[in-house]
Amino acid sequence: MSVLEGQEFYISKRVGRAIIDYNLISDGDKIAVAVSGGKDSLTLLRVLADRRQFVPIKYELLAVHIDLGYPCHHPKILTEYFKKHKINYHIEKIDILQGKSRKDISCFWCSWNRRKALFEAANRFGCNKVALGHHKDDTIETVLLNLFFHGEISAMSPRQELFKGKITLIRPLVYVEEDMIARFGKSAGFPQQRCACPNSVTSKRTKISNIIKDLKKVCPEVKTNIFRSVRRIKKDYLV
Repeated sequence: MSVLEGQEFYISKRVGRAIIDYNLISDGDKIAVAVSGGKDSLTLLRVLADRRQFVPIKYELLAVHIDLGYPCHHPKILTEYFKKHKINYHIEKIDILQGKSRKDISCFWCSWNRRKALFEAANRFGCNKVALGHHKDDTIETVLLNLFFHGEISAMSPRQELFKGKITLIRPLVYVEEDMIARFGKSAGFPQQRCACPNSVTSKRTKISNIIKDLKKVCPEVKTNIFRSVRRIKKDYLV
């Protein structure tokens, strides 16, 4: 087994566990995989595609890229990648600015419009599920984001039914840590692209990520502890 195969094996194993734990994929599903062009979404696409060779359930995949018009994640690069690996795909171009200046675009605005376009494309192509590349670190950061900035205890749900069950949102990488994905992406030779988003460095999520990195120096298990905390709430000790 090569290094690349070994890395994918361990990621796929965790994806398989998440699929079973949360009933993420069923026989006959048509899944729209949101592909931004980064390592997370490309890893998800690769693993879900390769798993079809040995899992007992049958499902279809459609890679969907939402072209925001930024000079990063250029759709031409992704198109070449999809064709090379014989992956069904769709490029959806949207006007993210809508008359606004790029410096006035917030993370919420960008995310909301991208998600809307993704769901509309999934519905148009008859997909009953949408897979996002959020991993374990994203879930951990979300717990702290909601705690610090919204005053609530909540995380990302691995499975969420939307639009009265018409589309189900799934996050198969929920048990996979980012550093594992980074190593795999490098070995797999995924397209290397830098994001030109003006908020990528100053976003709240980036701040939370830096806090976790500092905490890890004194508590190596901090990420796992935060991840488990939403399952181990002691109701007798709540206000």
